[in-house]
Amino acid sequence: MTKAIYQHISLTLRSLRRARGWSLDKTAAETGVSKAMLGQIEREESSPTIATLWKIASGFQTSFSSFLEEIEGYPDQRVQRSGRPKILHPADNKIRVKTLFPYDARLNCEIFLIELLPSCEHLSPPHKHGVTEHVIVVRGKMEILVNGRWQSVSQDEGLRFDASQPHGYRNLTTKTVSFHNMIHYEPAEND
Repeated sequence: MTKAIYQHISLTLRSLRRARGWSLDKTAAETGVSKAMLGQIEREESSPTIATLWKIASGFQTSFSSFLEEIEGYPDQRVQRSGRPKILHPADNKIRVKTLFPYDARLNCEIFLIELLPSCEHLSPPHKHGVTEHVIVVRGKMEILVNGRWQSVSQDEGLRFDASQPHGYRNLTTKTVSFHNMIHYEPAEND
């Protein structure tokens, strides 16, 4: 991951904390991420894993993609992304994430292209209540952990599930698997 991504994550975290008037202690209580780790992320001394970033996003009730790039309004516009998927953390070197469509408040969703390298297994903690994931395999064959059971999903197949439970993705093959992951958030109560 480039230094620019670390900076963006740091600035986003700091900005969210300040906007809510949260101390590091309050942020740790709301996200389930230690105060020490949050401080290291803000100071760009540590890069969060995908799981840690999800905890932070869930604690702030914000989108995952807001930590990866600036979210601007894209109403009725085609969005093109260039470049390669990002490795967010050295320990996550077998999973790469590329934002295709960042969070859209009107649609309450964001869409990613995710690559799982051979022998990758990524376990995700529960997201906040009301989050639904749609996984569509673009290339290869993978397994998705839902309701405590691994389910096989092949190219051109998909699986939709409640992501407010522990879940995961794994690639048991010798080739890279690519899939689209649409994260759909429950509308805010004031919508």
